[in-house]
Amino acid sequence: MSSLKTAIISNKNGMELHISNFGATIISLKVPNKQGFLTEVVVGLSSPLDYLKEQYLNQNRCLGSSIGRYAGRISGGGYKIDGKFFALSQHKAEHLHGGFKGFDKQYWDFESVERTENPMMTLSYVSKHLEEGHPGNLQVSVSYQLLETNELTITYSAKTDNPTHVNLTNHSYFNLHGNGTILNHKLQINSERYLEIDVNMMPSGEILNSKNSKADRTVLENIARDDFNGFDDTFILTTEKECARLISEETGIEMIVDTNQNTLVVFTPKNFDGVTFKDGVVYDDFPAICFEAQNYPDAPNHINFPSTLLMPDEIYENRTCFKFNVLS
Repeated sequence: MSSLKTAIISNKNGMELHISNFGATIISLKVPNKQGFLTEVVVGLSSPLDYLKEQYLNQNRCLGSSIGRYAGRISGGGYKIDGKFFALSQHKAEHLHGGFKGFDKQYWDFESVERTENPMMTLSYVSKHLEEGHPGNLQVSVSYQLLETNELTITYSAKTDNPTHVNLTNHSYFNLHGNGTILNHKLQINSERYLEIDVNMMPSGEILNSKNSKADRTVLENIARDDFNGFDDTFILTTEKECARLISEETGIEMIVDTNQNTLVVFTPKNFDGVTFKDGVVYDDFPAICFEAQNYPDAPNHINFPSTLLMPDEIYENRTCFKFNVLS
């Protein structure tokens, strides 16, 4: 029987990361601000035990959690590999974030916790053949490393014994104020195209030009632009470096996202009703923003999307870095 475990690492600047083995979840990330203190920049619940409660799990918020076996939505009830159809678990005609008990709702194993220079912790999980309908026994690991330059690097790796589709990501929600709203954060995304979605938020297969649309975020500006009504969008990236920037002028914290993935799914929930946060933090409407670095949602069912098929002789890797700077 697995049990809840957590671990904390910190770097020489005081930057601190708190991880739970339930969902390999980031439950706290504190970074230096311009006032000389630390700001809690990810949304987290009041206690690590709260992540186990049925009420929270039923909301499927995935706060800070590791998402798999497939991040995002899959249509059509499943997918085919070599002509064989694999039926996936479904809710409201979609398979979302790995199913009813995806990687965010599983106990991972702490493999190591290294409290040295550039400290790091590594967790692992074995997803059995046909878990939530996906083929192949999949061995997964994630490492979280804090660099002395105030960077958090998250690296997912996976290997399989049978062909299977894999798309992993971390689902942390960021607010660089530490409370309130992200509407007055400044945002920039290096993307010129995005995925068209239907009324059910499922990719249609069409790739659209972002210019002069709400997905045109190439200029650094406030999130609360006139056309902003929330994001749940897949931005196709033009670069691996400085894919996105987020800035709080209140705390002086700048966050830069780098990734080897080809898209950022950017999500801004309207609220977090029914949730109690750590340290009694209060959030307003549009409390946080999530940057899910990954491959295209529903790629198994769109031949024009980059493939997410992992073969037994291959190793999957998703490497994403969140760099934190303090602006004057």
